[in-house]
Amino acid sequence: MYDRERQRCLLSHPAYPRHNLSLRVSHAIPLGCFTCGQNYTMFAEEYHCATCGVEFHDGCHQRPRRFTHPYHLQHPLTLFYRGPEHGTNFNPCGPNTFDQGRIAQPFADTVVSKSDIVFDKCTWCGKDFQGDWFYRCLICSFCLDLPCATTLPPLTIANPKGHHHSLLFLPRPLLVPCDACGLVNALEPSYACFQCNYMVHHKCIDLPRVIKITRHPQRLSFIPYRSPVISLCRICYKDVDVKYGQYSCKDCSYVAHPKCTTDKNVWDGRELEWEADESDENEEDIAPFKKLGDGIIDHFCHEHHLKHNGVGDTEKQCEACLFPIVSPQFYHCRECNYSLHEECAGLPRRLAHALHNHTLILDPSPGGSFSCSACFRASTGFRYTCSQEACRGVALDVRCISVQECFIHKSHEHQLFISTFYSNKGETLCNGCKKRCVTSHLQCAECEFALCYTCGTIPNEIHYRFDKHPLTISYGESADEDMYWCEVCEKQLDQREWYYTCNECCVTVHLGCVFGSSYTMKPGSMFQQIGGNVKVMRNSIRTRLFCYECNNRCTGSIYYEGYWWNSKWSYDDCRSEAVVFCSLICKEVGMRTPFI
Repeated sequence: MYDRERQRCLLSHPAYPRHNLSLRVSHAIPLGCFTCGQNYTMFAEEYHCATCGVEFHDGCHQRPRRFTHPYHLQHPLTLFYRGPEHGTNFNPCGPNTFDQGRIAQPFADTVVSKSDIVFDKCTWCGKDFQGDWFYRCLICSFCLDLPCATTLPPLTIANPKGHHHSLLFLPRPLLVPCDACGLVNALEPSYACFQCNYMVHHKCIDLPRVIKITRHPQRLSFIPYRSPVISLCRICYKDVDVKYGQYSCKDCSYVAHPKCTTDKNVWDGRELEWEADESDENEEDIAPFKKLGDGIIDHFCHEHHLKHNGVGDTEKQCEACLFPIVSPQFYHCRECNYSLHEECAGLPRRLAHALHNHTLILDPSPGGSFSCSACFRASTGFRYTCSQEACRGVALDVRCISVQECFIHKSHEHQLFISTFYSNKGETLCNGCKKRCVTSHLQCAECEFALCYTCGTIPNEIHYRFDKHPLTISYGESADEDMYWCEVCEKQLDQREWYYTCNECCVTVHLGCVFGSSYTMKPGSMFQQIGGNVKVMRNSIRTRLFCYECNNRCTGSIYYEGYWWNSKWSYDDCRSEAVVFCSLICKEVGMRTPFI
């Protein structure tokens, strides 16, 4: 009798009732492991199949030397080792030497193949073999790499969730679009209902019927097809084929591809088909402030009342976004130096945003500095965090949260949308900094143009204290004979890169010199670091101080007052000395703990 909670014996034929393995602890296997042939186990776990009369080491039970796979039911497959000198020969080994590619003691029934056929690709997925081990049919040339061999789909699914008939396994890669997701994926095991001419990927059989994502306020329901109306997926902004499955909103025209909607960065994994619709929270409970009349508000983030001011003051800094108060529309505290842009004062306390798959909560007191999860800038302003235990490290600053889900960026003629699809390989190149996008980014809906959040959130205009006009950004231009020089660092400026300029005053400034890593750090704030406290200082003195680490003058509007540990040979001789750093990079390098 097969027990689904126990390990399946891979020697059981997929077309017949399956049997399971029994786990026990033993010091030896009398008949030898069916995969590697060794007897010694050193009182370790080993698996035994009473039906087949075979035993395995722990780990060897997942790679028997001979078995029948659902991908090739005609003939059994045999484990092979691709020897670099002796051709392809059958020679399985134990769990430790298996992964390292070493050949163990061969069996008596070792088969040596001197065929001229070169086995270097998996027949199922078409990919090159990554290791030396693979499965091969001795009768035909069918081969499986280890990742494909470990996938064991059932031959029949009796009561599928997404279809009203039983589904049968297709022993061939599905080279036509899946009827559920509309994609072609030859690597994915597929199933078919021949009564309905319905073909579907294994992972698409149990797609959730009702879900909720942070990109849309209403629930989305899965439908197998829709009326012939041309629609764009509201996640990847590509066409949605009406012939295949999709997620749609019953109250509006919102549609999305199943693969886009169920991505781990978009959906939180909860299926809501049998759950009651969550009632909306009381707006008064989540409103960021209460109006008291005469332009006075009571904001939840500050202990005093804030008064609406109609005159901009660039010397003041918004506590939320850390940008100067240029606009006359802001709130200010008369009792202390606390200011908020009118837009920042209205930030919701709870927010569903495309950058995260859970609801975010506004935290006005980060307790020091934090690094934004999208743009990686350090900030001491407001942040949005996730209350889920698995997302404790998520923190998004106000600038990144304010980016619209789909908009026109001045550096590009097409619309950009927020893309949370990325890989660790960084296959998307940012057109601003020319670096790889390794996290969420802004992607063009029509071409390959992309911006990382660091470049995409650079302001188009910025206040410069030594110019009466705001500086506007230039997104690079063709180089000419004229040489441009940075007003701050007095170094040459590359016209092909992004930079700030004032055409009326003929001023050009590097991006990093006016909008560097310290722009969103509030002067006077303090945060802790291993090695001591760090204080953010405004660089308002005429004499520019020297940075302790790089020995250059601090040319930015911010510098850091930190500590350097001076120690000789013991902690008794250790003492800290106050030093100055020009940037966060120099601070990280310069502040060291003793003996590290």
